[in-house]
Amino acid sequence: MAYLSEIIGRPVIDLDGKPVGKLKDVIVRPWAEFPHPLIEAIVVELKNGEHYLPFAAVAALLSPVIPLKYRSDEIPTFELMADDVLLSRDVLDKQIIDTDGARVVRVNDVELVRVNGTIYVSNVDISWLGIIRRMGLVGLSQSLGGHLKQKGISWEDVELMHRDQSMQLRVPAKKLHELHPADLADIVSDLNRLESGQLLDSLDVKHLADTLEEVEPEFQVELVGHMSDEKVADVLEEMNPDEAADLLGDLPKERKEDLLALMEKDDADDVRKLLAYPEESAGGIMTTEYASIPPDLTAAEAIQVLRGMADEVETMFYVYVVDLDQHLIGTFSLNNLIFAAPGQKVSDFMTDRIISVNLTDDQETVAQIVSKYDLLAIPVVDDENRLHGIVTADDALDKIIPTAWKKRLPRFYR
Repeated sequence: MAYLSEIIGRPVIDLDGKPVGKLKDVIVRPWAEFPHPLIEAIVVELKNGEHYLPFAAVAALLSPVIPLKYRSDEIPTFELMADDVLLSRDVLDKQIIDTDGARVVRVNDVELVRVNGTIYVSNVDISWLGIIRRMGLVGLSQSLGGHLKQKGISWEDVELMHRDQSMQLRVPAKKLHELHPADLADIVSDLNRLESGQLLDSLDVKHLADTLEEVEPEFQVELVGHMSDEKVADVLEEMNPDEAADLLGDLPKERKEDLLALMEKDDADDVRKLLAYPEESAGGIMTTEYASIPPDLTAAEAIQVLRGMADEVETMFYVYVVDLDQHLIGTFSLNNLIFAAPGQKVSDFMTDRIISVNLTDDQETVAQIVSKYDLLAIPVVDDENRLHGIVTADDALDKIIPTAWKKRLPRFYR
């Protein structure tokens, strides 16, 4: 086993032992049928430029001095093809998405393995040991080998992109959808605009919407900038109305109206309603996705109704009781519902001592009330006590505590 960093820069000599130049790069040609490509050629740096030599012209690659099988004036030339990969140029320092650690990592070295006289690429090294080797501290890397964990990713899991793009793993296409949206958002934040766009393009609309909800609003605008209006409209329909309104509120007015026109009418109406209120008011940060039922249902009937709306509401820790005119008359928790007798009326086990906020209350007031009463969500009513939406604890506290702290809050209501 050897590493690319250990052989780059080594002197190259011809059949007579005369200096030819220095090893600048190693070329592999990926083949679909071989998960680990073999070395096809090398790049030798000469005084007057570079020379591509077929690997068949190399007597020994993994040696302190690299001898060739030809004299200087007889060395053959290798024809570089479009899909050929130069390991130093195209792989070292490129980024890879590590789905196991839900992070973006950088390739620090490339591991080479010799099998029956043929040299293959086995793994890419993303550990600190790779950096130490590249600094020329081979002895130190060997002595630290037992203390620093060697971490590699098999070459067969690596997807090579175009020259101006980052490497990726082949596995993200399968595993990205298994990651938590917050982890996906962290990965997206670590990538540049081109790379993050490629990652988001690989997600279905639902996962894309969930991921965008975890990204800061300013970055959301940048990420959807390259997407078609049709795709963004589909994503907005999947997002919670308050999150969709936040995103639309940061877009240029013309594009905002175009996107609203492309959305389903019910979804667009919900978002327009939120956009009508000041951005940092209860009406502006509320969501219109909540669970509400009439007071005359039995506990058993209420359970059936709530099951039917499970996919349509943001939180069901609290259920709100309203009359025919949507006046808020009570509330109960799922805990209350579970312990109620099946035939007991909702009006009998609900509480009419309701903590609520007005549509025009500012966000700081909402946050203080949520914090004071230790609520996961709070209902938002108008001056006539009609229910319009709810504000979840994370949205209430968004401007009050640092973003990094907010992300550590338990997401019981999601």
